[in-house]
Amino acid sequence: MRRINIAIDGPSAAGKSSISAMLAEKYGYIHLDTGAMYRCLGLNALRSGVSDQDEEALCRLLAETEIELHTDGSVYMNGEDVSKAIRADEVSMLASNVSKWKNVRAEMVRRQQKMAEAKGFIMDGRDIGTVVLTDAEVKIFLTASAEARAKRRWLQNQAAGITGHTLEELRDEIARRDEQDSGRENSPLKQAEDAVLVDSSDLSKEEVVEIISALVDRACAEEAS
Repeated sequence: MRRINIAIDGPSAAGKSSISAMLAEKYGYIHLDTGAMYRCLGLNALRSGVSDQDEEALCRLLAETEIELHTDGSVYMNGEDVSKAIRADEVSMLASNVSKWKNVRAEMVRRQQKMAEAKGFIMDGRDIGTVVLTDAEVKIFLTASAEARAKRRWLQNQAAGITGHTLEELRDEIARRDEQDSGRENSPLKQAEDAVLVDSSDLSKEEVVEIISALVDRACAEEAS
């Protein structure tokens, strides 16, 4: 079967990464978690004392930041496994802050497009279908209510041993990030015109994967014909 690229966009905590990982395992594709790339820069900025409001300094830091996304879902930054560290709540907002800068995004997009040239990639983020992979054969906009997303993030944090934020605090933080991501000047969060909207508020991960798989199978069949 001919390989294609799949773009999955959507707001924070909508389940993009977990759904993408399940699809990658099902189809033998590589999952590129673009949000993890911005989280790496946010984490590095935090550790290095670089302000998330200093675009030039962030670009210099990014040039020195090697990011590796492995097929098993692990994320390495400059040789260090930061898979857990980048999921901390404070890093989430930093990722949103650093991602608003035009030159930071330009370099990230360049890296992402280079990775996906070979096809057979599932890439998730906030501007994949609109900016990074505009020619992706399947585009999904995965969303859910703020309440559902907050509960999922809270449960993930509990399972990972991350404490310090209540469910209400997470809901407020998610709402703030939605507003910032949607309102930013450079590559704002929005649904691509040719993307299929999937609301996962009341769906299991398996049900979401089934919906998207039907679209992928159809696209692959069309590519092969």
